[in-house]
Amino acid sequence: MIPANSDQDVEIAIVGAGIAGIAVAYYLCVKHKRRSVLLIDSRQPMSYTSAQSGDNYRNWWPHRTMVDFINDSIDEMDRLAQDSNNIFHMSRAGYVLTTRQIDVANIVDAIAGDIDVGVINGRNAIRAQYPYLSAEINNVIHIRRGGDISGQQLGQYLLGKLRAVGGKRMQGQVTSIHNGARYCLEVTTRGGVRSVDAAIVVNAAGPFVNVISRMLGVELPVTNIYQQKIAFEDQLKAVPRDMPFCIDLDAKQLGWTAEEKSLLAEDKELDWLTAELPPGTHCRPDGGPHGKWVKLGWAYNNRVSEARDELADEPAIDSFFPEIVMRGAAAFIPGLLPYVASPPVRYSHYGGYYTMTDENWPLIGPLDNNAAFVVAALSGFGSMAACAAGKLCAAHICGGDLPSYAGNLSMARLTNKALMVELAATSNKGLL
Repeated sequence: MIPANSDQDVEIAIVGAGIAGIAVAYYLCVKHKRRSVLLIDSRQPMSYTSAQSGDNYRNWWPHRTMVDFINDSIDEMDRLAQDSNNIFHMSRAGYVLTTRQIDVANIVDAIAGDIDVGVINGRNAIRAQYPYLSAEINNVIHIRRGGDISGQQLGQYLLGKLRAVGGKRMQGQVTSIHNGARYCLEVTTRGGVRSVDAAIVVNAAGPFVNVISRMLGVELPVTNIYQQKIAFEDQLKAVPRDMPFCIDLDAKQLGWTAEEKSLLAEDKELDWLTAELPPGTHCRPDGGPHGKWVKLGWAYNNRVSEARDELADEPAIDSFFPEIVMRGAAAFIPGLLPYVASPPVRYSHYGGYYTMTDENWPLIGPLDNNAAFVVAALSGFGSMAACAAGKLCAAHICGGDLPSYAGNLSMARLTNKALMVELAATSNKGLL
């Protein structure tokens, strides 16, 4: 993408070149034919939170609004995969939800919308189809419209389309925004302070979204929670290469020995590890049928933290996480158990911020004057939601047709008391 070389006037300045900001720019330039769009970020595109993505997608959500929103995003990814000869490796093995519960009617009934679901019950039937799952699993729910992508490849494909129509990018940090007849953004670059004059500003700054919103005079109801993952080379071949994305729906206690549990209980900073931990441990093979790596995740952290300029400086990184998530995953995929005693030789421990609202829905749309817009709080679902989020924000900006859920995903929902009460009463927020 062509760097901006001088102070300039643009129609639309997008702050943030993660997958969400890139998607907004793509739909503005390619769908709505806007030709004066500038992406601004202090980093290279998709090198911060977007680089930490689990790269999964699913239309399994506990509310129809989110089902419809993500279904639209999957539709867009299907189209892009077809147009690009599937350059971003979109697959559709689905999601396998596992539980030891005997009766799963409550789980199935809580699945919103008309989504394609299959249920396998009975240990013998489950072992026949999913022999790698624990013999304790009594029910499997297969969410068929789900799978994985390469989020980096998707982002690069969208950037390529932007480049082809003259899209621009400026590498620098937005330090102030002044609102007059138009917006004036001051941007600190390696070459000094630059100014950008824009009719419209889009805040797609990921974990820094409130930093930018405060420059616009708005405080957003979002927080950052740092979640972690590991990827490792599966030398034991514990995870079959054709295994779908698997999730343990059950809360669990980790399999400590009596001595380990006693030692942990004596440490006030670690005693929480002896308690029951929340559901949501997940596992999938990474790298396709001929790969050797596996990804594990578990979003059990609930501590709010401020985003740092460099993820490596994040103090919330937990050195115990690799063992914790391996123990959690081994509870429903027993083939992983040897890695608890002898951890993988080659592994990567990383993390990223879940920027989220209390209800775990995004904020997409105008702020207060139809000249500033926001795409925020994509939590742990940024890669799967980016296309629909970018398309929706671009439609808001350009006066395009809005889907029925647009109001529910905008700031307007905060004034819908009935909806907010409903969401506050829901314990399942679709968080993974």
